This record gives sequence, C-alpha cells and structure tokens, in this order.
Amino acid sequence: MPDSRTVCLAFTASEALVLHVAVSVVFPSIFMTNEFIAYIEKQHVDRQAFLREIHRIILENDKTISPVIEPMMGKEMIIYKDRGMMKYALSSVKNYISLHVLPIYGSKPLHEKYMAMLPEANFQKGCINFETREQLPLEIVQQLIADCAPIDLVKIREDYLKAKKQKK
Repeated sequence: MPDSRTVCLAFTASEALVLHVAVSVVFPSIFMTNEFIAYIEKQHVDRQAFLREIHRIILENDKTISPVIEPMMGKEMIIYKDRGMMKYALSSVKNYISLHVLPIYGSKPLHEKYMAMLPEANFQKGCINFETREQLPLEIVQQLIADCAPIDLVKIREDYLKAKKQKK
C-alpha cells in the first residue's frame, strides 16, 4: 500500500506534455535523469563533475530549453533545444570539451565579450572548445548562459524567413 506521501495521477498525452514542460521549468534537476547521468558517466572520469556542473548551469539559467541526447557532427552530445531548435550543446571528445552556444554566433558583441573573458579557450563561430576548468570557469559559464537565455533564436529565424519571403 502506498504511504501518505504517494500521489497517483492520470493524464492524457497532451496534459502530460504540458506537465513535463511546466515541471522542467520549475524543477530543472529533473533533467539529471538516468539518461543524462549515463551520458556523463561515459565521459572521461576527470571531466564528469565539470560536465555535470555545466549541464546544471544551463538548465538553471535558461528556462526556455529542454535537453536531449542526440548525434550532431558525428558524435553524441547533450543538445539543449528551445521549441525544437538547438540553442546550446555540450560534448566531450578525446582532447577537449565543446560548449556550443548558438546565441553568440548571431551576436558579435557577445562573441567578442566572451572571447576577451576567456582568452585560453578556443572559440569557433558558435562554440567554445576548452581542455580545463581554468579555460572556462563556471562563473563565466553561468554569466554566458544568463546573457544568452533571453535571446529567442526561434523568433530571429522566423523574422529572417519572413523578411526573405517579403523580398521575393
């Protein structure tokens, strides 16, 4: 018999989806499920705690995203999506960790700001590659995600496509 703290609820599929989204916004730690724990535990042992912290920071500082584990660029990674569109991704490869941050790809001021703040990290167009914690301090990761969270990539894309269509 269930104890007094157990609650049993029944939902339709659409109600369950709404509840999942609402709970993930209020309780982002729900996304540190066995799937994400297993992914992180497959990475080099020296990187696992750091990857968990970056994952936590992304979830806590950008309430618009939901993480999934999917292949991208030939490797499996945690992809953080906003309404189905990738906003961030986190991967660990042989020689480095990559934090993909699409909002900096479209924002030259943000890209330049973080390049100056992280001189030891290797910046690409939309990602930051680094080998050590010292190259990407967690305080700066938190600030970066907080700066990127309000950027609505879906709206930017929709506006771009609308403007492109109007030109024709």
